[in-house]
Amino acid sequence: MLLDRIDRQILSLLQEDGRMTNVELAERVGLTAPPCLRRVRALEESGAIGGYHAALNPAQLGYTITVFALVSLRSQAESDLAAFEAHVADIPEVRECHMLNGEIDFILKIVATDLKSFQDILTTRLTTAHNVSSVKTSLTIRTSKQLPGIPVRTE
Repeated sequence: MLLDRIDRQILSLLQEDGRMTNVELAERVGLTAPPCLRRVRALEESGAIGGYHAALNPAQLGYTITVFALVSLRSQAESDLAAFEAHVADIPEVRECHMLNGEIDFILKIVATDLKSFQDILTTRLTTAHNVSSVKTSLTIRTSKQLPGIPVRTE
């Protein structure tokens, strides 16, 4: 799907505020409501918009710990990589899983309510997983930037 300037403006505005009404969105991009809604639906159907979600406050919900884990596997055969991805997909505290190029195979973003709960995840779910050779972890001290999505050029 080729995106024009208005499509990119729509994407940028919805990424900032997914609860914006279609009328407000249309006004901000210079359209009337019906064609704006058609564009949003086309962006959803094409997969450019993959969904909508609420941004939750982890600390307010008891998740005071965020850890990044660097995971190395013994084997990088596709079946072993897929098995690891399936394993971490079943751990709700693992919020992100990215396969990397280089010495480390995966980086995981993990949230936990406290250090003990993180230790439990680490020792019972990660280090004991099939094919895992090592896990190196770094506890975040502070998050200074956390933006959802991607930069959208609207020029």
